[in-house]
Amino acid sequence: MARKSSFLWFLLLGLICSLVVTAAAEDDDRKEYIVYMGAKPPGDFSAYETHTNMLQEIFGSKASTFLVHSYKRSFNGFVAKLTKEEMQQMKGMDEVVTIFPNEKKQLLTTRSWDYVGFPQQVKRTSVESDVIIGVLDSGIWPESDSFDDKGFGPPPSKWMGSCQGFSNFTCNNKIIGAKYYRSLGQFTQEDLPSPRDSEGHGTHTASTAAGGPVNMASLMGYASGTARGGVPSARIAVYKICWSDGCKDADILAAFDDAIADGVDIISLSVGGKTSKDYFADSIAIGAFHAMKNGILTSNAAGNDGPNLVTIRNFSPWSLSVAATTIDRKFVTKAQLGGSNVYEGVSINTFEQNDMHPLIYGGDAPNTAGGFTNQESSSCLPKSLNPELVNGKIVLCNQETSGEGAFLAGAVGTLMVDTRHQDSSRIYPLPASRFSSQDGKNIYDYISSTSNATASILKSTEVNDTSAPYVVSFSSRGPNPATPDILKPDIAAPGVHILAAWPPISSVSRVKGDSRSALYNIISGTSMACPHATGAAAYIKSFHPTWSPAAIKSALMTTATQMSAEKNPEAEFAYGAGNINPTKSVDPGLVYDADDTDYINFLCGEGYSSGALQRITGEIVDCSAATSGNAGNLNYPAFTVISRDKKSVIGMFDRTATNVGSSESTYKATVSGAPEGLAIQVVPATLSFTSPGQKLSFVLLVEGSVEETIVSASLVWNDGVHQVRSPIVVLVDT
Repeated sequence: MARKSSFLWFLLLGLICSLVVTAAAEDDDRKEYIVYMGAKPPGDFSAYETHTNMLQEIFGSKASTFLVHSYKRSFNGFVAKLTKEEMQQMKGMDEVVTIFPNEKKQLLTTRSWDYVGFPQQVKRTSVESDVIIGVLDSGIWPESDSFDDKGFGPPPSKWMGSCQGFSNFTCNNKIIGAKYYRSLGQFTQEDLPSPRDSEGHGTHTASTAAGGPVNMASLMGYASGTARGGVPSARIAVYKICWSDGCKDADILAAFDDAIADGVDIISLSVGGKTSKDYFADSIAIGAFHAMKNGILTSNAAGNDGPNLVTIRNFSPWSLSVAATTIDRKFVTKAQLGGSNVYEGVSINTFEQNDMHPLIYGGDAPNTAGGFTNQESSSCLPKSLNPELVNGKIVLCNQETSGEGAFLAGAVGTLMVDTRHQDSSRIYPLPASRFSSQDGKNIYDYISSTSNATASILKSTEVNDTSAPYVVSFSSRGPNPATPDILKPDIAAPGVHILAAWPPISSVSRVKGDSRSALYNIISGTSMACPHATGAAAYIKSFHPTWSPAAIKSALMTTATQMSAEKNPEAEFAYGAGNINPTKSVDPGLVYDADDTDYINFLCGEGYSSGALQRITGEIVDCSAATSGNAGNLNYPAFTVISRDKKSVIGMFDRTATNVGSSESTYKATVSGAPEGLAIQVVPATLSFTSPGQKLSFVLLVEGSVEETIVSASLVWNDGVHQVRSPIVVLVDT
């Protein structure tokens, strides 16, 4: 009997173990998915009850254990842990618009504002202090002088947000709100579970957009001057969504949900994904759409995956997509070789290296004990180098890296060969410089010619870039992957070698082990361009508080400084309408306005169903032939013609201009830049306004042939005071 009882217990234990293993396996198969349901239902709405009821159809009484987060303040949706099969079940529910994985996105100035003609003494309004910029980034360092609230009154009465209270973080009358989001729950050792920035990116972008003026700011003497934001009197609301391992979609949407309800005026987001997605399968495009419906413009970084075409990452028509341009400042770093030759590369090297050091090629120092080959060590990737062979030496590497591999192996410097453009410099954790392929070959030949190769890396020199401005090579290019007829990027702004505030606990190179700290740092990226456009948009908002997001974007685009296609052959697909000109943007004369109805008609034309759009908007939508708008006819401040044949280019655009200038004014149309063979006609060619806010429509016709793949022209409406310029671009896509 005892033996039979033991056998039964053994069987029961085996069954229990089997069930536990099966449950664990299912949990391993589960991933976080975002279930987007569109607009928030009117009236009383219990998000938790609604979302758990939906999950109960799959999980029964255990539904609440799989619910991660509910969106309920500005739109409707939730995050849940699902298997692929459960995700497919959820996808078939009538209430669901889209469902997509909770993936990670990546974080994509003394002189910069002056360089675009926006001096510190520019005309301002008292309303600027009522403008609230929501910065969705890696947090903020509140003690920075850039965020001093001296002279600020209490937050505007419209502010509905809060400051998450922590012993190590307090808000003030400059930083009026701060929250953090971490859907994963766990934190790494590098991360601070508070709105405080330990990485640097968020502090840098926030101070670029709205930091107060700080005299004698510099990075260890480089780029010395007055660091300031575009709207120094504006308020900042911080939404920390980015951590050492990236920025999750679920957290981005949670921040949008709060920022919209909190009452921000402009949202700044220097974050982007690795691939392009459908508008309503992308957290940033979804958040920006609901922000637009609430009168809030979202300013986005275009991405750092250029210079190839169709690499732009943020491209929704209802947001502002910003490319990065250079300013007239660059940094060069020379390397002195033992053979007396000197080569000039690019980096921001703050180290003083007075002595010559042994020079070795990374491919000759593989970490074979770690399983690395000569080919891998030639690139100097982390752990690929043998510390015994590299320690105390300067290493030549076949590609650009962060410098971490050489640094951790004990090298005293690194010379990197970069086959890409030499149009931006970065900071490394050790003395370093980046060279062209030819100079890299010459340095390699020198190492090969002697058994006693030596080198010294000199401190960087700040020089004038006479070619500026141009779009930097890393800035992502259009055309718009989803809707090529809508020009993207929209505009360009300074994004190279920008000095701005920095947390002193973050290394200037952002490489662990680099002990250098600074209160201001110089970095580059479309992440730096985005807050320049954000500041310019907030500046317009301070003069025109009631303007729509589309009107603000139009003002920025039609007053932008025209750029050169000779410097950037991708033309408007590199720089959009041109480089920002904030001073002119507050008085554009005319704007191309659009509201959510226009965007809904556009989406009807893009193939979205009436039912899907009804859920997205919370309104009755009928995608009939009468309301389904052609993408080219969205009232956009640019004209894009996509053609399959160079010999037959045809485009027709309907546009409506709104008078925001003088009560009575007459604008005449001028088309310039069109090549021979391409006819561009404007009907009517004159618009006569008799009152402010009056709207008049016109048609622009493009017809003919072209010789090049990308052809640019411009339409300018001129009343003698304002020049309202819109780019016209033809892309032949064969």
